[in-house]
Amino acid sequence: MSALPSIKIGPFTRAQGSIILPGSKSISNRALLLAALSCGETTLTNLLDADDTQVMRNALRTLGLSIVDQPDHVCIVNGCGGQFPVREADLFMGNAGTAIRPLTAALAMQGGNYRLSGVARMHERPIRDLVDGLRQVGADIAYELQDGYPPIQISAAQIHIKEVVKVRGDVSSQFLTALLMALPLVAQEPVRIEVIGELISRPYIEITLKLMARFGVNVTCPDAQSFVIPAKNSGAMYQSPGQLSVEGDASSASYFLALGAIGGSSVRVLGVGRDSIQGDVAFADALALMGANISSGKDWIEVAGVNNPNGKLNGITIDCTEIPDAAMTLAVAALFADGQTRLNGIASWRVKETDRIAAMTKELRKVGADVVEGEDYIIVSAPKKLGDWRSPSDGIDTYDDHRMAMCFSLAAFGPNSLMINDPNCVAKTFPAYFAEFAKIAS
Repeated sequence: MSALPSIKIGPFTRAQGSIILPGSKSISNRALLLAALSCGETTLTNLLDADDTQVMRNALRTLGLSIVDQPDHVCIVNGCGGQFPVREADLFMGNAGTAIRPLTAALAMQGGNYRLSGVARMHERPIRDLVDGLRQVGADIAYELQDGYPPIQISAAQIHIKEVVKVRGDVSSQFLTALLMALPLVAQEPVRIEVIGELISRPYIEITLKLMARFGVNVTCPDAQSFVIPAKNSGAMYQSPGQLSVEGDASSASYFLALGAIGGSSVRVLGVGRDSIQGDVAFADALALMGANISSGKDWIEVAGVNNPNGKLNGITIDCTEIPDAAMTLAVAALFADGQTRLNGIASWRVKETDRIAAMTKELRKVGADVVEGEDYIIVSAPKKLGDWRSPSDGIDTYDDHRMAMCFSLAAFGPNSLMINDPNCVAKTFPAYFAEFAKIAS
């Protein structure tokens, strides 16, 4: 898609077809880092080719790794056995949380000097809980501008793990993921990590644990709040599995599954199914609660309209703690539901690419929805009648947030065409989104 200030889409009335999903961002960036830290060469297939994964690849290349991109979303990574060749570097991480958080932890274990920065919004996204966890084991990390936020400077330090490492889990699961992936590099004895408070987005931790196991490190969970990393001398070191195929992105699947419910026909997503390791496949269960007809197989999910006589979805109340990204799609799907839809447990939206609760509230109101927002919830009621739908002349703002752009494409199934501003922000995770959307919607 060429650079456009805005794109006009719809109105649409029907959605039908199938789509092969791009690789999962969450799996892709974890796999890239684990392959880089491993002994041996790893071939990654169906790797996501988007801004966030290019940020990780470029950072690893700067750190001296051989990262070779090949056709058809294949990437060959030559691992460094846990020690990056480059001991001093200045790394620009864009707005990629799945890159900066785990890489910060891995770099703190290296005994080198590194600076990590990003775009302006990245400098507003918290990293304190991760830094506090790393400081417990002796890491030397300083904030460059504002306490608790990037840019950060990592200085060479001796890492000593003397007691339990504690980390908060109620802001972002990425902090725990980062510690889990990094501490095996220095674990001379078993290391216990304890989560303080609620652990949000737990399915993302399951992705981390399953990928670590693929690379030879098996973490045990004696209880819901504790994780034990085995000692290196027990053989728990990252080893290449040879080849690893990245699942299709379950968060990206949510937009097309919602199309199958709203568009009244059938839409099938390929590359992710009931055997997925991604928590966002639970989005299909949420759609089923709203009345959508769902079927699935090992690596596919299909939605074929709704089972309500009026052809509309039902409003629901649902805890979205474990599906925060896909929950955004539910907020826009609520435009096509009878009754209000209340999404709880979405406090993490406040510290994502933008303040997603505030942004979603403002933009949904633009198209005629009645919206109530709270610190960790949003309540959406559809326009009461056809004439209440609006097509804002200034378009839907996307706040440099890929998910805002993709979510609001669904609103073009209302009675009006819709202009979406800065559609190219989807390049963060799904550069071809609007081209694929156009194949399904009519």
